[in-house]
Amino acid sequence: MQKITRADLMSLEQYAEIRKEFRAKMQAHKKNRIVFIGENVTLHFEDRLTMIYQIQEMLYVEKIFKPEAVLDEIETYNPLVPDGSNWKASLLIEFPDESLRRQKLKELVGVDKKTWVQVNGHRKVYAISNEDLDRETEDKTASVHFTRFELGSAEIRSVKDGAPVAVGVDHAHYTVKTTVPDHVRNSLQSDLD
Repeated sequence: MQKITRADLMSLEQYAEIRKEFRAKMQAHKKNRIVFIGENVTLHFEDRLTMIYQIQEMLYVEKIFKPEAVLDEIETYNPLVPDGSNWKASLLIEFPDESLRRQKLKELVGVDKKTWVQVNGHRKVYAISNEDLDRETEDKTASVHFTRFELGSAEIRSVKDGAPVAVGVDHAHYTVKTTVPDHVRNSLQSDLD
């Protein structure tokens, strides 16, 4: 998948004019890229369009327009664009109750590395996570992690041939497995060369 360049972005004025429509388009697009792993873990699979949206929003909200600052935003988000042999996702750990969330984030240290995808008939592919910076300590994990699932050529062929895909977490304090819905699997297929 092609990385984002300055030429892919709109000026602040252009974006302001179409922001409402673009946000609606993104909400529809993202519905095809979210997988709930149980009640408390969610994978939001990223792609070029979700990252263009994220950059446009950051530029708009922060009123960033200086060329070097725009390039910094592009550099920040480009690593989340899939490379053709992988899926990249934001992993969210969500517990609505704040005190329960604090307790669970202590229990779930390492959960990002225990999160996996599995193409039917192939091995589990565990996440490579937080390549930009460490998001946990020995005492607690973060509620957001950035993950990459690196697939082999046989797995990619199977996905393109329509093989089902499962996702899950194999953590001592959170073990859940689910099948990726077909509409999400079809969207994720487009991330692979």
